Amino acid sequence: MEYRKLGSSGLKISELSFGSWVTFNHQVDTSLAERMLSICFDAGINFFDNAEAYEAGESEIVMGKALKKLKHPRDSYCVSSKVMFGRIPGMRALPTQRGLSKKHVTEACHQAMERMQVDYLDLYFCHRPDPETPISETVWAMHNLVTQGKVLYWGTSEWSAEQLKEAYDFAKENYLTQPTMEQPQYNMLDRARFEIEYKDLYTDYGLGTTIWSPLASGILTAKYLEEIPAGSRATLKGYEWLKKRVLETERGKERLAAVKALLPIAQELGTTMTKLALAWCLVNPNVSTMILGASKIEQLEENLTCLEVLPLLTKDVQDKIQSILGGFETEAGDPAEDGID
Repeated sequence: MEYRKLGSSGLKISELSFGSWVTFNHQVDTSLAERMLSICFDAGINFFDNAEAYEAGESEIVMGKALKKLKHPRDSYCVSSKVMFGRIPGMRALPTQRGLSKKHVTEACHQAMERMQVDYLDLYFCHRPDPETPISETVWAMHNLVTQGKVLYWGTSEWSAEQLKEAYDFAKENYLTQPTMEQPQYNMLDRARFEIEYKDLYTDYGLGTTIWSPLASGILTAKYLEEIPAGSRATLKGYEWLKKRVLETERGKERLAAVKALLPIAQELGTTMTKLALAWCLVNPNVSTMILGASKIEQLEENLTCLEVLPLLTKDVQDKIQSILGGFETEAGDPAEDGID
């Protein structure tokens, strides 16, 4: 396991990290979470990703209990939370229980620390932009949490480059803590925002990244080429949008065709489509860490071995891959329809 700097900060995080979206509490209980986190620690992973909206806060509770049982020193790992959607789903949330106002940003931080049983959050993300709150107010809220020692690094997830620049510039002009990182979707099929829209941010602002969905919600595993397998994410209640997106849209068919064309490359390298897709992400130097997810031990163990594929991705191999994926460079990304990742 190698460790990469989180943007221009001094924090070094493992190139592979582990997240709990969808799985923790939904498919993974505390006992299984403990086993998974133990495997991650043994592999050298030091960053674990979470959010207030994941399973209405229950995901953070499961992760907190598992970390507590493992008894690793707090200074040996990093945890994150995200704020925006709120813990209470849908219309049941009161106006002050969601968004990026100073009130919700502050209270959500305290609640996340309590659920995960930690005294501070290493990374704290604005889970999406909030059109109803001035960016300046959110920057102030994050700065206050940093100065209070409750957050070490703050960042965003799926903000536009324009919004990020506004946050950076306001923070700089007012001597406040600037954002350190962005958590965008990035994979072989979703590239435009990461590679094109954010291009100048890596050099001009030292932006770090903690990328999510490196397997495009499982599409890049090739498991959807024939049919939707039982027990996969596309069969879960609340994820009907994924099944529709994969099988019933023209864009979905184009993505599956690309995966089918990539399979021979994986086979020539003696690896799986899953590991090829994961390793491909890590070749990009602007990826600080890639967040893995799994609902089964064997999935996690296979994903961790993707590092073995990195030396195989020579320029010739990358050129072959690019000849198949070139059309996806400028295609807009497709975050989860429910807005929560």
